[in-house]
Amino acid sequence: MAGLSFDVLRVGKKYRLINYGDTYEFEIERILVNGDFNVKDLFTLERYKLKDTIKFGKGNDFEIRELN
Repeated sequence: MAGLSFDVLRVGKKYRLINYGDTYEFEIERILVNGDFNVKDLFTLERYKLKDTIKFGKGNDFEIRELN
């Protein structure tokens, strides 16, 4: 597992997550009490919870990086 941990993600920042070959680029909108995050996809503008992207586990390619 490389990149950032969930502990350092901040509201208003943009990130790229790679998991099982899928790539997500999103902005953190809100940090939830249960440790999850409300995010907005940068391409589709869809809103979802970050843990929905890893609900089937973390692959060998799992990585979170901040976008500039």
